Amino acid sequence: MRSFEDSSHWDTAAQHYEQTAHPFTAKYAKAALAMVALSPGARVLDVAAGTGALALEAAREGAQVLATDFSPGMVARIAAQGLSNVEARVMDGQALTLADGAFDAVFSIFGVIMFPDWRKGLSEMARVTRPGGYGVVATWRDSGAATFLLLSQVRQTLFPGRETMAMPNAVIALSEPEDFAREMAAAGFADPQIEAVTFDFELDIAALDTPDTLFGMSPDWTSLTDADKSAVVAEVRRMAGDRAILPIPSTALIGVARR
Repeated sequence: MRSFEDSSHWDTAAQHYEQTAHPFTAKYAKAALAMVALSPGARVLDVAAGTGALALEAAREGAQVLATDFSPGMVARIAAQGLSNVEARVMDGQALTLADGAFDAVFSIFGVIMFPDWRKGLSEMARVTRPGGYGVVATWRDSGAATFLLLSQVRQTLFPGRETMAMPNAVIALSEPEDFAREMAAAGFADPQIEAVTFDFELDIAALDTPDTLFGMSPDWTSLTDADKSAVVAEVRRMAGDRAILPIPSTALIGVARR
């Protein structure tokens, strides 16, 4: 089992994820919400919700939201926000314990792509979407995003020939729009539209003073020796030059389809 397939990994990482990844993924969640027309009080499901970037934004826009994740630690972070129109439950997105057609829109923002059986995750999303409702999925392109993407690029510069962290199978399978659209259709959605969306992850160079906090969620970092880690930090500082913030352009594909 790879670490991202283990719920205990995400339980441990939940607080760090909420502080670092959540503000960045929220940009893509807002972009995804802008691609669908939700009426006030719409029933929304967020699958593999993490700390709730999509769920919380949808709730603020007036939706009635159920956020699910297989990590109790992640679910607890969502529940702690205390929004009356958000319910958070521990649930396996590959086998949702929910009725057919129960939701007006079902989202998964960088969630279903982590599943061992991601095709089953997509088909479960379709199953619980009402006829005429929306299914929305976001996946990363190429080598991921933010610090993961930066670390991969730096390793290739400093240590050519070394293997880097294996991307989830779904990221590889869905990395081209035509493949992404085909898989959404196979899962039971209709007329999928795929849009590339890019935002800069703004890396605060001061964070390099504690690089284990910055890069520690990536096996590409934890597998390095201390000398290698020092070389990575030096290379990132060189890339930044005299800038206090290093932008890392990160591209996602967002698929929107009807049921």
